[in-house]
Amino acid sequence: MSLISSIQIGPNRIDVPVILAPMTGVTDMPFRTLVKRFGAGLTVTEMIASEAMIRETRQSLQKAAWHPSEEPVSMQLAGCEPQRMAEAAKLNEQMGAAIIDINMGCPVKKVVNGNAGSSLMRNLPLAAQLIRATVKAVKLPVTLKMRMGWDHQSLNAPELARIAEGEGIHLITVHGRTRCQLYSGTADWAFVRNVKDAVRLPVIVNGDICSIDDAKTALAQSGADGVMIGRGAYGKPWLIAQVMAALTCRDVPADPTLEQQHSLVREHYALMLALYGEINGVNLARKHLGWYTKGLHDSAVFRNSVNFVAESQTVLAMIDRFYAAQAELPPPIGALAA
Repeated sequence: MSLISSIQIGPNRIDVPVILAPMTGVTDMPFRTLVKRFGAGLTVTEMIASEAMIRETRQSLQKAAWHPSEEPVSMQLAGCEPQRMAEAAKLNEQMGAAIIDINMGCPVKKVVNGNAGSSLMRNLPLAAQLIRATVKAVKLPVTLKMRMGWDHQSLNAPELARIAEGEGIHLITVHGRTRCQLYSGTADWAFVRNVKDAVRLPVIVNGDICSIDDAKTALAQSGADGVMIGRGAYGKPWLIAQVMAALTCRDVPADPTLEQQHSLVREHYALMLALYGEINGVNLARKHLGWYTKGLHDSAVFRNSVNFVAESQTVLAMIDRFYAAQAELPPPIGALAA
């Protein structure tokens, strides 16, 4: 029996709501394209600042870029001025978005100091205005991502969820931490049940879901309608498809072979170079190379050397040598080989 059911986000039916979380500097078009190829209920763009979207900065346009295979496309916006958020949402609608996601969960100091992200959980009247302006500005469904609250003395996610439902939000995602926790401690999946009980909307649980067992436990504890996977997908664009299979009681696909992973890394690298150019592409790809190779033989040595190489063809040759060496060695035991 399936552990998860389809949900509706406006006209968009998500058959298996296992969603790739928006992560700045990670879930760009190259990574999302690979995740979607393996399988994902939905992918969400990196968080885009509404002001940058309006100015159409190069970085914001790169973040908003998407591949047809991702449809329906969910674009995430952050901001603190209702009318500017509305303008940015309209631009995203014109660019082909199917869903607008509002970020009220980002804990990063730069975002919070700009009165955006999770800082809005300290100002529910402004949060309501921002939601209202965004919903009215577009014909698309609008969703909301939040945390439990600012800190453990103000766990107001259920209250914000009720406000959001009243303003026309279609779906809510809750990361089971407060802003003040940042990414420390462990996500409180059970708390998300308070949000689920507060609204009639679909609710998605997020935070620390890094395996099939995590996904099952998070669903059971939260009573949520789906799961969102973030850091668990680092270096494993195939994980979401595996979780989807497990939650729908299908055979879980095996991890790609080393040969397949090698090919995937090369493709991902090429996609990043195509989007960002040589200099930025090489720099931005380094963290992905670290995640892909973690746990393999001599991966620490590989990372420590490849991170100082600035020429893409040299990096590709190093990737080829690294994976060729893996084929000659016994399979590593977990991450201890790193």
